Amino acid sequence: MIDKAYVYIVKCSDNTLYTGWTTNVEARIEVHNSGTGAKYTRGRLPVTLVYWEVLNTRSEALSREAIIKKMSKRQKIKLIQSSESCDQ
Repeated sequence: MIDKAYVYIVKCSDNTLYTGWTTNVEARIEVHNSGTGAKYTRGRLPVTLVYWEVLNTRSEALSREAIIKKMSKRQKIKLIQSSESCDQ
């Protein structure tokens, strides 16, 4: 059983945004940037972590990921900007 799960957004080199979930944000970003992460990010390297949320369970992370993925790019940018003034 995992202790924490994270939902994250990375900014790709082509200025698109990719949303995912993980139990280790730092390791996941390394995987993306090594070219072995998500198929979407492989051709858009490097990626930069721009947002993350801590959740209690994998289930919560998957649900939150689905919600964020349905957001428009404009809504995601607002989410990112609103978190920049907060302590993550």
